[in-house]
Amino acid sequence: MTRTVHVPLGDRAYDVRIGAGLIARAGAEIAPFLARPRVVIVTDENVGRLHLPALETALRQEGIASEALTLPAGEATKSWPNLTRVVEWLLEQKVERRDIVVALGGGVIGDLVGFAAAILRRGVRFVQMPTSLLAQVDSSVGGKTGINSPHGKNLIGAFHQPSLVLADIGVLDTLTPRDFLAGYGEVMKYGLLGDADFFAWLEGNAPRLRDDMDARAHAVAHSVAMKAGIVERDETEQGERALLNLGHTFGHALESATGYSDRLLHGEGVAIGCALAFELSARMGLCSQEDPSRVGAHLAEMGMPARLSDVPGDLPGDAELIALMGQDKKVVDGKLRFILARGIGQSFVSDDVQHSDLLEVLSASR
Repeated sequence: MTRTVHVPLGDRAYDVRIGAGLIARAGAEIAPFLARPRVVIVTDENVGRLHLPALETALRQEGIASEALTLPAGEATKSWPNLTRVVEWLLEQKVERRDIVVALGGGVIGDLVGFAAAILRRGVRFVQMPTSLLAQVDSSVGGKTGINSPHGKNLIGAFHQPSLVLADIGVLDTLTPRDFLAGYGEVMKYGLLGDADFFAWLEGNAPRLRDDMDARAHAVAHSVAMKAGIVERDETEQGERALLNLGHTFGHALESATGYSDRLLHGEGVAIGCALAFELSARMGLCSQEDPSRVGAHLAEMGMPARLSDVPGDLPGDAELIALMGQDKKVVDGKLRFILARGIGQSFVSDDVQHSDLLEVLSASR
């Protein structure tokens, strides 16, 4: 069964389709959006090897021609050189504003290709086909696109909504256990930021997501519906949408400190960041100590990192980590902004964090 979550943004509204086998049906799903029977696809080496042939076959079955560009896999691909490469390739393919560019891959491909589509001819249409759990529940929905800078993550980008999102939850079976769990960091985040009942459901059901397709469909659809509601109310992150960054101020600093490498995947950084955000909230007297204990226990049960000490290799000192947080997009007037919580499911934005509390939380996590 395919579930549909609608993202209601007026003339930029679109559907997120969630279910197993959507790549095999992609031609029929995409055909209604085409002005001419042709698409271009951008993917990466790992995803292309696993899923590009099936997508090309599905398009051919509907009489849709396609060309594909395959990029290196990994976070380092979200860069100026690869943005240039994608845009120039799209121009070589004579992509017009009414055409469709397909982003087939995880968050890196979705962010990069979405940004290329945003700036090509001042905006061409694109379809997100997220192939990782992280991309299905987070980065493919909401129109945030961009690349990284040596100064920090996602500092260059644009808001550009897709025309359609096809989240084939069946392809998540091809993820490594580590990549699947990294995506789960973003699923858990939704319960922590605004839905205590969903977090309680995850405490009882999350271990089944790897093997139970119904539980997986529920977790992905619920996460997407939560994000769609927030994006509808605050598309360009003027207020409530910032809550989606729970754990990210810490997580992005840790990703920067580890060189955006396989030492720490994005979802792992988010998981540690969520744990630290709740520890900081408890230290500031905003929530009970039971809340960070529940977060830590759940991450431990799932086999996920929850502390700085869980990051392999050496990390910079606390002061340097705080300096890295200063490059975060959420900094306003030079003040760090954190997503804190008054309890599980009760998050809010704060720029009133004492340096001493931050140092103590980081120190205790080592």
